[in-house]
Amino acid sequence: MEALFANVNWLAVGVSTIISFMLSGLWYSSKMFGTKWAQGVGVKIGGDAKQPMPALVTQFIGTLLFAWVVALAYTNGSIASIVLISITFFFLLVAANLFAEHTVYATVVEGLLIITMGVIMVVCNIFL
Repeated sequence: MEALFANVNWLAVGVSTIISFMLSGLWYSSKMFGTKWAQGVGVKIGGDAKQPMPALVTQFIGTLLFAWVVALAYTNGSIASIVLISITFFFLLVAANLFAEHTVYATVVEGLLIITMGVIMVVCNIFL
């Protein structure tokens, strides 16, 4: 268990989690990819549409865990592991979207967010 906590850059974990979570909000807004993404997954955004709190909490926890795993891999000098983890998340997300019959556009938007988050997390570990 100690290996999960030893030498983790918790500042990088916290900062990259917050930046990535905030980016997600912008990413899925109508200012970026949100409108066409929402059509592709069959949800409503903007106007009187309410934010699904369970989904937001789950997204935050997943983002935190992703940042933690990236920090562990970075601490151990394994950039290759970070790339592999990010690609794995990407393909699992694509598979889920294909089963749910989401559009290719929505799938690419979601997948690219995962890759972008991974990059943010690595950068935070480098500079913090």
